[in-house]
Amino acid sequence: MTCPICGKATNATARPFCSKRCADLDLARWLNGSYAVPSDDPEDADELDQALDLERTRSEKEKRH
Repeated sequence: MTCPICGKATNATARPFCSKRCADLDLARWLNGSYAVPSDDPEDADELDQALDLERTRSEKEKRH
């Protein structure tokens, strides 16, 4: 098995990664939104639209002040 980040052989202590560094890089990608789980659920799209609208409203208010 190879590390999904760098392609090196995996290490049993960091599996499926080769090292803690690659495991941390993978976690960072999940946390910053680089990775996403696709969804066809219409409720997810509605929630996203609502969140984006709320963020736009907040940004516009901050620009005025």
